[in-house]
Amino acid sequence: MNLTKGKNGRKIILLMLVLALGVFAGACEKAEEPSEVEVVAKINDVEITKDEFYSYLLQQNGPEVLEALILEKMIMMEMEANDIEVSDEALQEELNEMKNSYGGEEAFQEAIQYYGFTEASVMNNIKLNLGIEALMEPYIDITEDEVLQYFIQNKEEFDTSEQVNASHILVDTEEEARDIKQQLDDGGDFAELAAEYSKDASNAQQGGALGFFGKGRMVAPFEEAAFGMEPGEISDPVQTDFGFHIIRVEDKTEAQETKLEDVSDEIKDILKQEKMNSAYSVWYEDVQEKYKVENFILNN
Repeated sequence: MNLTKGKNGRKIILLMLVLALGVFAGACEKAEEPSEVEVVAKINDVEITKDEFYSYLLQQNGPEVLEALILEKMIMMEMEANDIEVSDEALQEELNEMKNSYGGEEAFQEAIQYYGFTEASVMNNIKLNLGIEALMEPYIDITEDEVLQYFIQNKEEFDTSEQVNASHILVDTEEEARDIKQQLDDGGDFAELAAEYSKDASNAQQGGALGFFGKGRMVAPFEEAAFGMEPGEISDPVQTDFGFHIIRVEDKTEAQETKLEDVSDEIKDILKQEKMNSAYSVWYEDVQEKYKVENFILNN
């Protein structure tokens, strides 16, 4: 899984080590003067102490984690020097986007627990990335010609194709499908019949609702029937490899050709993300010259 998903496919610059710092650094904390040996694990009577655990973590990952901490501190110092503040509203918006990308609160919590993260460390990562994006602004130049060329090359992605919003009831035999169609013709409720008869468990309890879809999403016989109907129409049985469908078209939208002015800001954001990596490299070289960094782990 990728914890760095965000609005408009935001590309996260910082290493995942930064996100893990809250967990990893906490695990590496060493008591100054422990009153007694702290045991973190046992195999039969053999003990693993906290000091052994700390030393092992330091040997295995110490340099990388320290480099990530140095980077984090430099970013925070640069944000302060450039009067960059990340509002609580911006943080929450990004967090909500991330949760939505995982399918909701429950799935998001499962993901961060799986990786050993906390919501606090995720929020810290979001703050750092919003901050570094702001720091990158002077290093990124996007011209109107670049926006135009991107639009021309990717116009089909922005145009809206014809869409159909449909529901269906799926059964095994044509006889069942014709019986359901007759019930509908006699005034039966489509949603109730879908819940009772449809074998498509993914939507039967939602009245067979499939939502909007464009051409190429459904199998050919189903698609041909759905796009050939008008809103409110109910089909006769339609056979596919899955069985027999009764289809009801809820709504339709016509294809629309997108104009450049409608997506200019979106394209600028896409181009900004594409240029972020190279801009980051230049920024990192510049910022390293501003600070005296003494790395005692690497020097030992």
